[in-house]
Amino acid sequence: MPTIKTVAFIGLGVMGYPMAGHLAKQGLTTRVYNRTASKAEAWVNDYGGSAHPTPRDAASGADLVLLCVGNDDDVRDVTTGENGALHAMGNGSFLVDHTTASADLALELDAACRERGVAFIDAPVSGGQQGAENGALTVMCGGQQAHFDTVEPLLAHYARAVTLMGGASSGQLTKMVNQICIAGLVQGLAEGLHFAEQAGLDQQRVIDVVSKGAAGSWQMENRHKTMIADEYEHGFAVDWMRKDLAICLAQARRFDATLPATALVDQFYADVQRQGGGRWDTSSLLKRLRKAQ
Repeated sequence: MPTIKTVAFIGLGVMGYPMAGHLAKQGLTTRVYNRTASKAEAWVNDYGGSAHPTPRDAASGADLVLLCVGNDDDVRDVTTGENGALHAMGNGSFLVDHTTASADLALELDAACRERGVAFIDAPVSGGQQGAENGALTVMCGGQQAHFDTVEPLLAHYARAVTLMGGASSGQLTKMVNQICIAGLVQGLAEGLHFAEQAGLDQQRVIDVVSKGAAGSWQMENRHKTMIADEYEHGFAVDWMRKDLAICLAQARRFDATLPATALVDQFYADVQRQGGGRWDTSSLLKRLRKAQ
């Protein structure tokens, strides 16, 4: 099994910044790139390693390159673009994409990597900023078993679960299932809290009771307090959720899968955006209901 000693991490947002930090704390030589250079310099001050002016420079000499950027176009830019990482990656190296992106992009990258003798894993994550900081993410992977076996111990530095779901694009398809489920859960929680409020019930006491039964969920446990307090300046942004749901709905049309609840919640998030809540946490669906009173 290949030994990975030098890694490059591209994309130091709220997720990538702590994820790359976990790798550096394990003693790996870590090279970073971020579109806003000052963020990369701040990361180096926090964790060591080295900052580089382009993805290509960061990837030069790296055994493993990891990505965590915004969308399909961003991934293409930092991989196959003019200064993309793939131009510097050698035969036998590994590329892992943590971006939540389309299944088509995963297949496209897999083909581009094969041409260069690079192993590719699509590996979107769930768990949010808190999960990234605590090293407790869930990572859903697509790729070849042998490649997965090599990178899994490295991904485990910031994850509580790293699972190979199948061939290339399987990780992205699984992440779509994750987002579809979350959309319905958050809307249900928002409606439940709204109903309790309108009924004059103590919302916290209601949650204390129902969370111990079949209604309990991660969303209920981690978001009910801020929802009750009408606080949403944290967590996973509505803008990013709508990006993800657009991917889910487009893929569903290809499969002839029917996602009526997901499509409806996507439109509810559009309402939140019109309220100026594009950067609010996804639990802000409750704010939409309160406004409708």
